[in-house]
Amino acid sequence: MPTATPHTTGSHNRNPRFGITFTRTAILLPTPRVYATASTRTFEGEIPLPIIDEGKKAPLFTLTDQHGKMHALKDFLGKPVVVYFYPKDDTSGCTAQACDFRDNLARFKRAKCAVLGVSPQDVKSKSKFAAKHELTFPILADEGSKVCEKYGVWAEKSMYGRKYMGVVRTTYLIDAKGKVAKRWDKVKTTDHAEDVLSAVKALHAAAK
Repeated sequence: MPTATPHTTGSHNRNPRFGITFTRTAILLPTPRVYATASTRTFEGEIPLPIIDEGKKAPLFTLTDQHGKMHALKDFLGKPVVVYFYPKDDTSGCTAQACDFRDNLARFKRAKCAVLGVSPQDVKSKSKFAAKHELTFPILADEGSKVCEKYGVWAEKSMYGRKYMGVVRTTYLIDAKGKVAKRWDKVKTTDHAEDVLSAVKALHAAAK
């Protein structure tokens, strides 16, 4: 990544009464830039985030679901697993996405593929969200957003001119060996499950 070195500029004023010259010096800092590569998401003034590319090992994690049960990624080795990151429980878009996976859950089970939803809200929030919308797959609480950071989905966002940190909606399909088989960025909240199912079927076909 290119870097820029701060430089200075100054002006001089002389006080004729005392014969003293005053110098005003301003430090000019480089303007923050936005960088984009195949494996990072970089936002203005921020450190590049490590998006996990296809073929790379998926970072391990252990998180708690809506029932207080712990789920470790390593426990899913031997079969594919979908890990989808979403911004917030019970918002319109996140509800539509969760219900899309819920309505297709039987098909994922037939394809021998687990589904995990992840967002930064706590277990209490997860419990209410799952109960309200009858979500029977694990919805995991990433309090502190550490797992979101590992997967490169925690970033600066902007809405109505206000900047804040949040989750960039992203889905990972992880294969039986714990490697990323496919990643979806800027996910649409409806009909996404169908695309993921197609990728799961292709993954099984390739393994034969």
